Amino acid sequence: MTTSNQISPGMTLSVDGKIYRVESCVKVTVAKGVPFIKTKLKNLMNEEVVEKNFKLNQGIQEVSLVEKKLEFLYLEGKDYLFLDVGNLQQVLVPSDVIGDKVSFLKEGVEIKSMFYGDSIFSVELPQFLELMVVKTEALAPSHASSSNKVAILETGARIEVPTFIESGDIIKVDSHTSEYIQRV
Repeated sequence: MTTSNQISPGMTLSVDGKIYRVESCVKVTVAKGVPFIKTKLKNLMNEEVVEKNFKLNQGIQEVSLVEKKLEFLYLEGKDYLFLDVGNLQQVLVPSDVIGDKVSFLKEGVEIKSMFYGDSIFSVELPQFLELMVVKTEALAPSHASSSNKVAILETGARIEVPTFIESGDIIKVDSHTSEYIQRV
């Protein structure tokens, strides 16, 4: 069993039935008290960061996550159906795990996912995606001096693009920052 003295950033722990990644940890020594380990933990389900203290040599449960490649198939009800590229099994991913990444999700896109047992904890889109522009619109009057306009992509995402981009163009988009990169 792992002890609190062995905690280091990047470790994955199970605490009170929830899975956390250690963001930071430090040993705290106080003048008239018992030293302890102070940590910042990120909940892998909801991205919430919490602080938690552990006694020295306290037993903790380290868990190992399995990374899998999944290919998006389609929306099924409120959840998303993916194909596990490794074993060709279908995987149903809850919409709360996908979150706002859904705005760049289209059929055939491969994502990285992290599993603990049968539970999926996070998904990560490729940084760059090539998507088709369905429609373009002028920016709101408050942005009128800008040399950009709004493009609505095939996935429903809305991003700012240069004025020379037209409907039907394929553009490269940074899915992590929601920014236009180039026309393909």
